[in-house]
Amino acid sequence: MKKMSLLVVAMVALTSACTWVKVNEQGANVAVANAANVRSCEKVRTVNVKVKDNFVGSMKRDPNKVATELTNMARNEASAFGGDTIVPASLVNNGRQSFDVYKCN
Repeated sequence: MKKMSLLVVAMVALTSACTWVKVNEQGANVAVANAANVRSCEKVRTVNVKVKDNFVGSMKRDPNKVATELTNMARNEASAFGGDTIVPASLVNNGRQSFDVYKCN
């Protein structure tokens, strides 16, 4: 039992510093903005993204890392739809978030 607890603690410590979703080459060209910055842009669509927000059972991941991964995933998806800017359209909830995709350039 004690070995299992140590294993879980070690896994959490090793993975807590990592973000698992990286921005791809196309997503790197997508900006993150707020609604005021996209007034003259064309809205392309809304994307809904989801990542794991817990490790095992009820052990929650760092909320900042979850938010970063959701933003990274939205940037990657926006590039696939011809968007160059994303704006959060909802708050993070259970590892899910919506983003509006815009074409500004």
